[in-house]
Amino acid sequence: MKSFETFHPLVIFAFFAAAIGLSMFFMHPAYLVITIFLAVSLNIALRRGQFFKDWKLYVPLFFLMAIINPLISHNGKLVLFYINYNAITVEAIVYGLSIATMIVSIILWFSCYNETITTDKFIYLFGKISPVFSLTLSISLRLVPRFQQQLHKISNAQKVIGMDYRSGSLLHRIKCTLRIISILITWALDNAIDTADSMKARGYGIGKRTSFSLFIFERRDGIVLLFIMFLLMVNIWASIIGTTTFYFYPTFSIIQWDLKNILFYCSYFLLLAIPIIIEIKGGIEWKLLKSKM
Repeated sequence: MKSFETFHPLVIFAFFAAAIGLSMFFMHPAYLVITIFLAVSLNIALRRGQFFKDWKLYVPLFFLMAIINPLISHNGKLVLFYINYNAITVEAIVYGLSIATMIVSIILWFSCYNETITTDKFIYLFGKISPVFSLTLSISLRLVPRFQQQLHKISNAQKVIGMDYRSGSLLHRIKCTLRIISILITWALDNAIDTADSMKARGYGIGKRTSFSLFIFERRDGIVLLFIMFLLMVNIWASIIGTTTFYFYPTFSIIQWDLKNILFYCSYFLLLAIPIIIEIKGGIEWKLLKSKM
């Protein structure tokens, strides 16, 4: 059992909204280091096996985005060398690394979000506000993994009858691929009809929609939610007064390490570390309970 997942959906959603929202705008090196470190740590804690499988995709993506910027942007004072009379600068390289770090961090946050915010939690949060939108979005989000599973099943079935799209001539591969796509589209259309018939049989859209959930907002949820809101306001204030601002061009800003800035850095670290702290606390409590058995 993952401890963070046991909290109220509002608390989990508030954390990821704060983490993703701040990560998208904070380009300060100190904040980027904190972001990527805690995003990776949370992925290891919540989705360890899948994270290590996906990591081989994150690394090439990171370096690809880091390389592109210095090739298209030639601003900066610290010139390393020239390619076709275009300057390759230290500032452009560091800015590319920063952009890559930010984007990969956001992808990692969304990976953890998908792991913890399930369909029932999402509908619970937004069903009363906009039932049609929440249902449509939850169905849409569910389609991707279902399509992947069905595609895997179809590919294996076609492989058994000699229609493997990964072997043979180019014409054979194209034929097999088109056949798989045709079967997948047919399955998707049939599934859509079944879903519509099921919703109609259950009376969807006839009267006022009722809902039921087992989620209870407890005292611990209120404490953690207040803590998230407080740290979020602190970091928004840090952004307003310019603590999170960092300039890469025409040359680098100076990173401040005075007491005020260190406190702001710590507040950002604490905000993003909330799930990690909860997971560590839950793990310690579980080990203590097992030792008493």
